[in-house]
Amino acid sequence: MVKLFPREKNLEAYIATSAEQAQTANMLHNANWRLGEEKSWHLDQANGQLLLNFDDGSFALAPAQIVGTYHHQDSSFLWAWDHPSILPALQRYATTVKQFGKKHSVRELTKSKLKCTEHRAWELTALTMHLNQAKGAYRVLIRPGVSMFLTFGDVQIAHEKQS
Repeated sequence: MVKLFPREKNLEAYIATSAEQAQTANMLHNANWRLGEEKSWHLDQANGQLLLNFDDGSFALAPAQIVGTYHHQDSSFLWAWDHPSILPALQRYATTVKQFGKKHSVRELTKSKLKCTEHRAWELTALTMHLNQAKGAYRVLIRPGVSMFLTFGDVQIAHEKQS
């Protein structure tokens, strides 16, 4: 078998390494600024900013990229690079994964819609995070039965000013 990746034997090993890195990064984000404990979120596609609000009035702001959407009812994942509702500026990281898939002849990364588990959608998001050197991964429910997977960059933490 031809070695596809510098330190890994195959795509699955590469994805597993990416998933471990993403999990570690997100655990550190949780410990440092409570990622996963937010009361609300907002993604502004026009400026590419993810805003997370917390109960104590603090908030986190970070540049974000959309990886894709996962439809729970039919267990399908749609890459952002082929999603009609996602602005091109927020498809860049997903497009990088598509290019990587073309380079290494990995159909799963170049097919716009695929059947998979939600766990696999997380793994694909971790791969996207790794290939683009993003700082974290995030999933939100955008409507009943549909989750959106994102990556985010450097996070700024602030508190609302009390009057």
